Parts: sequence; structure tokens; C-alpha cells
Amino acid sequence: MLDMEDSVNIPFEQLSEECNIYNPSSPKDAINKIMALSDNYPNEHLVLIYNYFFEHSNNYEILMYLLNKIDKFKDKASLPLLIDSLLMKDKLALRIPDSDNLTRIRVNITKALANTKDSQAVYPLLYCLNNKDENYKVKLSCAEALGKIGDRYAVLPLMNILKDENESSVYVKESAVSALGMIGDEKAVDSIISILETKKGIIDKFTFLKERALEALNKLNFKKSDRVFNALIKSLSDESPQVRINAIEVLMNSDDERAIPLIRKMLDDRSREVVQNAVIALYNLLDEDILNEIINSENYSDTAKEEAIKLKDDLLNNDDEDEH
Repeated sequence: MLDMEDSVNIPFEQLSEECNIYNPSSPKDAINKIMALSDNYPNEHLVLIYNYFFEHSNNYEILMYLLNKIDKFKDKASLPLLIDSLLMKDKLALRIPDSDNLTRIRVNITKALANTKDSQAVYPLLYCLNNKDENYKVKLSCAEALGKIGDRYAVLPLMNILKDENESSVYVKESAVSALGMIGDEKAVDSIISILETKKGIIDKFTFLKERALEALNKLNFKKSDRVFNALIKSLSDESPQVRINAIEVLMNSDDERAIPLIRKMLDDRSREVVQNAVIALYNLLDEDILNEIINSENYSDTAKEEAIKLKDDLLNNDDEDEH
């Protein structure tokens, strides 16, 4: 990373005029001129040039191109620019007055911040995530970025998003719970379980939130408990087949001896996809003996038998391919 003394010899203003970054009649031509700079400047200079251009251009297409280049470099020299551009929404809006374009730029800024993996981005991302007046698309992207950065400082604020009854966007809650799964801190287990325990109501209509909660739970190293187990039992009877499938996967990975009888019951599920996942889960837990039991016993449905036979055939074919 270069300091200010290193950048003194870069003719920023001259390059800005030559590339016509301000209000070009043809953004494509301006972008082609910016691309050509790589023939004359090393990467460490290009980062500073792109930063300068991004700070001064008023053209949406040029800014999006520059963001893409800045994101690829992932240089710490770009962090202050990205953070200020995210937080100083009104200042950026003076250059990009179209609200949709402004939102797209800010969403891409959060993605670039996520890819830096730098903890300096955590506070600004949390600020936007907790701002009640923030655009929901930016909030979604902030939550995802926090998950990718993986800083555990974000865990409690993300948990608060799940608990916040005034957070009107279920999609923001989905992104927050996914981020908690990506960070992988077991402190989040209780907040995630609370989603699965929710009684019939408005949240129950948004099955994606429960799906994300189960996916996150599957990534956490949670301790066996009756509360977790009971929440999974509830999820196995959910109206959504995907929620039931995700619950089966969590049970399979739970190392809880009570899981096997529950997964066995799912062999009678009305959804073939659920039955298929139950067969696979039981095979992973009990080996091939369970497939033979399902196929040969009268206690299982035709669907379960068909899925067991199919899995056995797949396993046999894989063995044959390995031998060859």
C-alpha cells in the first residue's frame, strides 16, 4: 500500500481530464481510457488512481466499473473511500441523484467491503444495518457482508436484529440469521431457536426465515439440549417441505441419539423429496444396513423403498466407477 508521498507523482487531475471521468458523453469511451491506464501504471498506482476517480466521477457506469476494479485489488488504501461512500449517502447522492442507481452503488460498496475481510468495515456496516431509515437492499447486503467478514463483534447486533419486533423486513432478518451462521458463534443459538419456536403468526408465513434459521443452526457447534431438540421436532411438522428437509439435516449432524427415531418417522412424509433426504440421512448415520431394512420390511412406504433402492443403485454405480 502506498502512502501519500508515494502518490505525489501521479497526475490525478490530468488523468481525470484525459479519461473524461466527470460528465462524459460516452461512458464507454471513458472506461476504455481508464482500462488503458494499466499499460502505463503498476497496480499499486492504479489503486490510488481508481480511488481518486471514484471520489470525483459523477457517472454511474464509470463508478460501477471503478468499484469492480477496486474490489478486485482489495487494497487497504481503498477502505476509507469505501467506508465514507457508504456512510455519506447524501454526499454521494449529489453525484448520483437517481435513487435506484445510488442504491446499486452502495450495495456494491458493501460487497467490496466484505471482500476486504477487514474488521474496520464492521462498525460502518452495523451502522447502516441498524439505521431504521436505511434502504432495505443496503441492509440486506450489510448483513451478508458482516457474515463474510466473520468478526464476532457483529454477533450481538445481528442477534438484536432477530429480536427486534420493529424490524419490518423479514428479508433483513433472513440475512441476519444467515450471517450468524457464517460467523459460527454458538452464542447465536438461542436467538435462532426463537425463530423456530415462533407460534402461528406473521413470521410463520415466511418459511424462508425458518429455512435460513435451520441452515444457520446446522453451521453452529451447538450443545445438545431439550430446547433445540423440541424446536427441531416442531420443524419436522412444518408445512414447508424445505423446512422439514433442513430439520432432518440438522438432526443428522446433531450427534443426538434421539435423532434416528425422528428421522425414521419422516420416511412416511407426504413429500417424496423429504423422504429421499430422510433415507440419505439414515444411511449416513446407520450405513447400508438401514437401506436393506427399508427395502425388505413391510413397515415402510413404497416411496421410502423406491428411494432406498435408488440410493443403493447409486452407491453401487459409484463403486464400479471407482474400480475402473
